[in-house]
Amino acid sequence: MNSTFKAAMFFSLATLFSCQQAKKNAEPELFEPVLTAEEMKAGKFTTEVMLKMKRLGEVILSPDGKTTVYAVSVVDVANNKSYTNLYAQQMGDTAAIRLTRGNHKDGNARFAPDGKTIYFLSDRTGKQQLWVMNADGSNPKQLPGFGTEIAAFELSPDGNKVWYTAQVKVDSTAKDRHPDLPKAGAMIYDDLMARHWSYWLDGTYSHLFVADFHNGKIENAKDITEGGNWDVPLAPYFDPAEIAWNNQGTKIAYTAKKMSGKEYAESTDSDIYLYDLASGETKNLTEGMPGYDRKPVFAPNDRKIAWSSMRRAGNESDKERLFIMDLETGEKQDLTEGFDYNAQSLVWDGNETVYFIAPMQATHQICRVKTSVQGENQDAAPQVEVLTEGLHDYTEIHQANGKLLAVKTTLTMAPEMFIVEPGKPGDTQLSFLNKTIYENVRMGEIQKRWVKTTDGKQMLTWVLLPPDFNPEKKYPTLLYCQGGPQSVVSQRWSYRWNLALIAAQGYVVVAPNRRGLPSFGQEWLDQISGDYSGQNIRDYLSAIDDVSQEPWVDKDRRGCVGASYGGYSVYYLAGHHDKRFKAFIAHCGMFNFESFYLSTEELWFPNNDIGGPYWKKDPVTKRSYENSPHKFADQWDTPILIIVGLQDFRIPYTESLQAFTAARLNGLDARLVAFEDEGHQVFKPQNALLWHREFFGWLDKYLK
Repeated sequence: MNSTFKAAMFFSLATLFSCQQAKKNAEPELFEPVLTAEEMKAGKFTTEVMLKMKRLGEVILSPDGKTTVYAVSVVDVANNKSYTNLYAQQMGDTAAIRLTRGNHKDGNARFAPDGKTIYFLSDRTGKQQLWVMNADGSNPKQLPGFGTEIAAFELSPDGNKVWYTAQVKVDSTAKDRHPDLPKAGAMIYDDLMARHWSYWLDGTYSHLFVADFHNGKIENAKDITEGGNWDVPLAPYFDPAEIAWNNQGTKIAYTAKKMSGKEYAESTDSDIYLYDLASGETKNLTEGMPGYDRKPVFAPNDRKIAWSSMRRAGNESDKERLFIMDLETGEKQDLTEGFDYNAQSLVWDGNETVYFIAPMQATHQICRVKTSVQGENQDAAPQVEVLTEGLHDYTEIHQANGKLLAVKTTLTMAPEMFIVEPGKPGDTQLSFLNKTIYENVRMGEIQKRWVKTTDGKQMLTWVLLPPDFNPEKKYPTLLYCQGGPQSVVSQRWSYRWNLALIAAQGYVVVAPNRRGLPSFGQEWLDQISGDYSGQNIRDYLSAIDDVSQEPWVDKDRRGCVGASYGGYSVYYLAGHHDKRFKAFIAHCGMFNFESFYLSTEELWFPNNDIGGPYWKKDPVTKRSYENSPHKFADQWDTPILIIVGLQDFRIPYTESLQAFTAARLNGLDARLVAFEDEGHQVFKPQNALLWHREFFGWLDKYLK
């Protein structure tokens, strides 16, 4: 081989290697979580296995209703990150096609009106921007036109316009007031709220923009909420479902709570606003309706609009009514007036029928109602038809050519897509994101149990048994105290408080739907407000006492755990449990009502639930503060683990610090786990793993 040829070959190989290496450096190897051989052999559902599960995100349908595109997230514990990619699937096929590939986050997918391209948001360049690709995932490219990071978007039905949301500075900051002190770290506030959930207000708000959209270019953007010192969508969840195009693409309906300061902190009075693109005028559709009004949805012919409405301002857990309005006449109607359950996830089927999801007896079922009564009884109230049954939660529905694409979950199954045919029993599973995991781990049995309460009512209680349960053995048993406090213990899957995961570690889990939880009628739900230490606490004890009569419950190895209001429940029960429990765990719970009231932010919550500030003298307020858990800390006699996020401003982290100090001053075994970069919930992968290690380590120490 001559030197010239050798040199040429060396150059070619070097160039090829260099190109491959550059590509590898530019596009890191795609992260895919897989079970290890040891995990498959053990067959145990552990925290490490749960963190390897694929997580279903937003689901959409193509314009012809034949294809679904959905987001799937995976957790990379080693790098403390999560990644989201997009997949496509035909409605009648279980095979999925991966549309995006990368260790980044792709989401908010939307089809072009012709179904040939898909627009989506991606952070692959460092900040979230709008991208487009062919419907098969090919030729992805970023679109120009955004000068800032955008949070959500939606194309108009004809594809010629787009709305999007972005942060806009409205209020002045300390640096604005003192420009000669650029390195000063102060924050200055003249009114409530200074902070919300896990962030301090920085003078910016989420605003709603509308722009022309031609040939992939964003032009003539207009802030239709200009000057507003309030958020669209509503903080702190910023749900894009609160913004909707009409089907002609001429109007936008959106949710807003157009108030600030003390008024904002004390009220839940949001409204539905209708913006007309041609005139630039905005109309309040729900003026005079004082509670939450949210998530508008237009009928196909645009004559009617439906939304979720609460009656009482200040009660964030009031009944969610299904309201419609005739936009030509202005007439409003409550379609669920005679239906004692919430109406969520509204979907039109034609112009006269609305599908929705209702929490019913600790499950979530699909229902429908006609907007007008046919036949002779024209004056009768619309009748809700419950279409599904079973121990599951439907969490999302989409209308698809006479069928419904639904997302479903159970206590032992993470969210998956199903096809539901109204009028036919059952459903058909479409996605199998975690099939390999379910085939290699064992889940325990779930028992549905009705427990008699101290006031003679029946309370649905879930009892989760460990895998390979043996009724001849005795098991350590946990009372699970739900947060909210108005948040149902249903068949919902969770990656934080996963009851199946707890049972898989060898514990019997007792999860009562005590007073104050939805899905059992409004009277059952409302009872807890103003009575935190009353009937619902007795409900907890009724549940654990009832299940403890079983021979397989070890009464000497019982524990009690809970978060948020559940954390309050743990603190209260710690002073009133009459030696039932050998270990407690409280996450971000309320401990001292007096300090909690003046350090929380959403004041409508304690105003409704504990009666307002401690200087009020009415009986409800007096009873609430007299039964604050901190007043019974001298009666604590049981080891307690306390977990908190230092960015938690909902139930400020100082509540947990007080509880830990009280426990140690009383000489109890106690541990404080404080996450410096988490708020009310724990999200970051390594924090989640640490949380579970400490949680199960504490239980194992005292109950095993």
